Amino acid sequence: MLSIKGLNAWYGSSHVLQGVDIEVGEGEIVCLIGRNGAGKTTTLKSVMGLVDKTTGSVTFEGKELLGEPAHVRFHHGLAYVPEERRIVAGLDVRDNLRLGLLASRDKAREKELIAETAKIFPRLAERLDQTAITMSGGEQQMLAIARALISSPRLVMLDEPSEGIMPVLVDEMFELFRDLKGRGVTILLVEQNVELALGIADRAYVIDQGEIVHQATAAALLADAEIQERYCAV
Repeated sequence: MLSIKGLNAWYGSSHVLQGVDIEVGEGEIVCLIGRNGAGKTTTLKSVMGLVDKTTGSVTFEGKELLGEPAHVRFHHGLAYVPEERRIVAGLDVRDNLRLGLLASRDKAREKELIAETAKIFPRLAERLDQTAITMSGGEQQMLAIARALISSPRLVMLDEPSEGIMPVLVDEMFELFRDLKGRGVTILLVEQNVELALGIADRAYVIDQGEIVHQATAAALLADAEIQERYCAV
């Protein structure tokens, strides 16, 4: 579904990604792991079209995306949930969800789509009229994910979804990711909790200093303490 080949990315004169190769098959959960600053977030942003200078190839369902603006990539079926969540604090949960439909071709079904999305996220269903900023960090993260999903993307990229969230909500969230996979959603996951990420993923890539240094099934990498210690330990 997603093929990243020879991807390079720069911030100013800093060459952050250096020939990254990643494949994501339809229906998979693929995780990208590595230390802070290794290039994980830059990889997701480059795929979404949020890095100004990139070279290489990013194809999604056979379509070359490199050079296309982010909104065009969205219309192809890509969604991105950044680490910062980007919840609009002054709006209630319902209106935050509506933001996910602003660029959608399916706005006529707005009420129906909000109701369908709320069923997947029971915590949000109970809080549709609540101001988003008054919710917990975990609930806000779920809102950010729900807002990305409401447009029915083919592939969702998640950047550090467990960051700063209570363990009980993290477990609930990762069960949700399993459920989303069962619904046919493909996921590319960047996650600091390596054990948790590998526990739900099909395959994994390890990135270090802007290069993919290892790839394996998630089960094989979960059992490889040496690789985890070398490239993923904080």
